[in-house]
Amino acid sequence: MDLGFFTMPIHPLEKDWRTCLAEDREAFVLADELGFREGYVGEHVTDKAENITSCITFIAWIAAATKNIRLGTGTVNLPNSHPANVAAQVAMLDHMLDGRFYFGISPGGLMSDAEAFGNLENDRNAMFVEGIETVLKIWDSEPPYNIDGEYWKISVEKTMMPEIGQGIMPKPLQQPHPPIIVTVVAPFSKGITEAAARGWEPISANFLLSKWVASHWPKYVEGCERAGRPADPANWRVARSIFVADDPAIARDYALGPDSPYRYYFGQLLTKMKKHGRSNLFKEDQNMSDDELTLDYVLDRCVLWGTPDKVADDILAFREETGDFGTLLYAGKDWADRELGRNSMILLAEKTMPLVNAAIGKSSVAAE
Repeated sequence: MDLGFFTMPIHPLEKDWRTCLAEDREAFVLADELGFREGYVGEHVTDKAENITSCITFIAWIAAATKNIRLGTGTVNLPNSHPANVAAQVAMLDHMLDGRFYFGISPGGLMSDAEAFGNLENDRNAMFVEGIETVLKIWDSEPPYNIDGEYWKISVEKTMMPEIGQGIMPKPLQQPHPPIIVTVVAPFSKGITEAAARGWEPISANFLLSKWVASHWPKYVEGCERAGRPADPANWRVARSIFVADDPAIARDYALGPDSPYRYYFGQLLTKMKKHGRSNLFKEDQNMSDDELTLDYVLDRCVLWGTPDKVADDILAFREETGDFGTLLYAGKDWADRELGRNSMILLAEKTMPLVNAAIGKSSVAAE
């Protein structure tokens, strides 16, 4: 099992934005130093807590500070961006990273973003599909393009001067395009089936109960079978919220205590999910009422915490429920305590993952 990093950072509202960004950058640099294979960062425009507003910009900022880790957008929210702009920026980013790049995409899940960009009442899934198909058409064709969609129309026919380069849009370094990754947040997701049929690879979100993560693999297999290709667990990434410490009491308090950044993170998510009718993601029993759905209930089911050996056992138990997957993505949280936050990543890479991989019969990334 490989180790990766995924952050949709949720920071305290009062925390200085510069400190938040520096902390998020440091986490990616540390992941690179520890041998994490890949790292993804999310984006939201209208959320003071989730304060990375452009994953493309953030990755461009940290690109030169990392050496080996493959960086990915997690995700570009396509209904909120013009496909021509996405195609151009992603192509440039792929070159900046010398192909060390994954193109993560989604319809975007923050409703205030959708309202701000004027697509709250639109069929955002249809916009998402048209958006990525348009990006791929741009990369696969030559000017004047003349792409005529329901939501976007793209042409340079009136203004192109190819002899001097005007009107020519860039193509990515990786051909035919960077690997496309989709984040899956719904139980028994139909989206993962459609993604697999297109050759895209999934990430199961870190805030899903394990039983809903387990529902993703059969749907992925269904899509691969439709496309006539084998379904390889190595292509399945699963994100989890994990905290590791040498002292079990410290681990419990930092993961579950009243001042825990994990409690703050899931408190934010639970409030949003209840507001927008998506609290079922946290419910083992779908007949459970929202009033019964407490933050402690969510933390008990969504956070793996403890000493390196306990967390290894918990990861293995989780894997027994979900089935095999190729990459465990450590979900980044606010570093309420910088040293504890850093040390959790170090212990996971250097102590926990070797135990996990020894148990499942594969050499640890950190030990290579």
